[in-house]
Amino acid sequence: MQAIIERTLAAMGYELVDVERGQQGVLRVFIDAPTGITLDDCEKVSRQLSYVLEVENIDYARLEVSSPGLDRPLKKPSDFDRFAGSEISIRLREPLQGRRNFDGLLTVEDDGRYGLELVDRPAETPRAKGGRSTRKVRARAATQEAARAAGTDAVEGETQAVRKLVFSLDEIERARLVPKLKFQERRK
Repeated sequence: MQAIIERTLAAMGYELVDVERGQQGVLRVFIDAPTGITLDDCEKVSRQLSYVLEVENIDYARLEVSSPGLDRPLKKPSDFDRFAGSEISIRLREPLQGRRNFDGLLTVEDDGRYGLELVDRPAETPRAKGGRSTRKVRARAATQEAARAAGTDAVEGETQAVRKLVFSLDEIERARLVPKLKFQERRK
């Protein structure tokens, strides 16, 4: 079934991210494209897949077609190649130095493996009552973000050690993009 869906999507210019079977016969198909996915894309794919799955006699009760979301899973080597340079979150199958979860910038290594540039940041100042950040914490976060954008590794005497984790895909339990939201101010 997955191969049929993948061929159909490729012919339409889309990429298959994942297929899930849910309860009560739900078939979920997650699609992507370099330009992103719109509601019109999902409708078009849903119509085509409904026809193809009927012709191929694949049993399902309801078809759901969706984009993978901002925290898109990375599963295939082509996913890791496409999103090199992006911030991702991975979970290893086996612990490394007592940890299985890591965040960092994805790199492609020469030997066919992948890397994750880890940044060890100093611990945050405790949050104010009610979970709101204090002005000092917000100011430091803004300064750190500006320093990262400028390509520097340290902010106001704070050191940030950069380490690299190199892995192959079979060492990964799961990997996802770290969502990056960009809000624009409304113009009046």
